Amino acid sequence: MFDNVDFNDFWDDDEYALENYVSPPPTDELIREVEEELGYKLPASYIAFMKRHNGGMPKKTCCPVENSFPVIIEGFYGIGRDKANTLCGEMGTAFWLEEWEYPAIGVVICDTISGGHDMVFLDYTECGKDGEPCVVNVDQEANYRRERLAGNFEEFIEKLSTEEELGLD
Repeated sequence: MFDNVDFNDFWDDDEYALENYVSPPPTDELIREVEEELGYKLPASYIAFMKRHNGGMPKKTCCPVENSFPVIIEGFYGIGRDKANTLCGEMGTAFWLEEWEYPAIGVVICDTISGGHDMVFLDYTECGKDGEPCVVNVDQEANYRRERLAGNFEEFIEKLSTEEELGLD
């Protein structure tokens, strides 16, 4: 997995990221508990990614979107509940579904620079709760419109670029 990703310079572990996103690597027991709480089986690629670095803010934050402006993520939600920005944390999936009325299509995995007006989800709509979800951006301000970013989580990670690489700087 992730043969095309250089993890040596992937994360921006500043104080804010460490305080709000980054948790210790998840145990198998914690993964099972979180999956049960969320009601979805997490993709093997997401679990492998989080076992390397459980949540955080990446240096490559832009996901190109065909015929549209790229989605710019803030950070990845780790597997856990100990930090605000984890899957089951204070700002996790339940918060976005209950407080902001996002659709119950899956699991929130990234927040964006919009401050909650769009979020990145693992979307289980087509595959069921135990299948391989695609990755979508859900835009709250456009009546919760979904935009497909990648066919799976690994593809999503491989698509991430810097603003400079996309000519946005």
